[in-house]
Amino acid sequence: MAKSIEEGFKIFLRWSTPSDTEPAAASSHRAAIEAKLDARFGLYRMFESGSFRHGTGVSKHSDVDYFVSLKTTRPIHSQAILSSVREALKERFPSTYVHVARPAVVLEFGQGYERIEVIPAFRKGTAADGNAKFEIPGVIGEWLESSPKSHLKYVTGINSRPAIKSGAKGLARLTKAWKYYRNVPISSFYLEMRAAAYMATQKSVIYPLDVSYFLNSLQHNDLAAMNDPTGSTGRIIACSSDANFREARSRLDTAVRRAAWAIHYDKNGQTEKAFEQWDLLFAGKFPSCY
Repeated sequence: MAKSIEEGFKIFLRWSTPSDTEPAAASSHRAAIEAKLDARFGLYRMFESGSFRHGTGVSKHSDVDYFVSLKTTRPIHSQAILSSVREALKERFPSTYVHVARPAVVLEFGQGYERIEVIPAFRKGTAADGNAKFEIPGVIGEWLESSPKSHLKYVTGINSRPAIKSGAKGLARLTKAWKYYRNVPISSFYLEMRAAAYMATQKSVIYPLDVSYFLNSLQHNDLAAMNDPTGSTGRIIACSSDANFREARSRLDTAVRRAAWAIHYDKNGQTEKAFEQWDLLFAGKFPSCY
């Protein structure tokens, strides 16, 4: 419970931050995954990326993501390698639910949040590891460029600015919490990069206002694809299909309205009503008022 909206956001951020045991539980399967894929395809390396690695994961919702840099020849259509990787991992983990969710093959180990995403990747060019580019499966069978270390460096660089007090990763976590709790079909990576780009323009952090303004900015931009702010890759898209875009846009519109009402009520001293609106936005997960 919280006395103010600001205190509510501090508590909510603490609640949504994963414990150390969450990524550790999934990571316990890493060696077996790596050995199987190395035997089947040959690996240059396997490394962790995604929300947990970036410090923007949401407790009991974010997956542990691994890039696997494959030695095998890259097929023309990315579906072929996704199917092959799924087949190999299913063979290694026959009792585990293994399925494709682009750009990854997902393993669900039956512990609720113990999920691993394995992203097949093919090294592109000869850049050093810190700026390495990869081609990973795209939305419908094509290949997309990705530079995970460049993106992590960008987010961390903005997040470390003293004026915003870790606000880039905090805002990313809050909007990812909204995504997961409200089942909004928006890319987590897109939200993270948009949140970092938004925070790059700010001189302070006030989470209730920043969440509202950030959601407004997504609505104003109509969830448009964004240029990679690192300049490393191509455009970063919000949704994997037109159907997902329509659903995400509808849920975004609702979130924008609820955030606006929450700000309105809080400014007018109607704290309990403000809490109610934030709780609606976050699907009943926001702290209560006392």
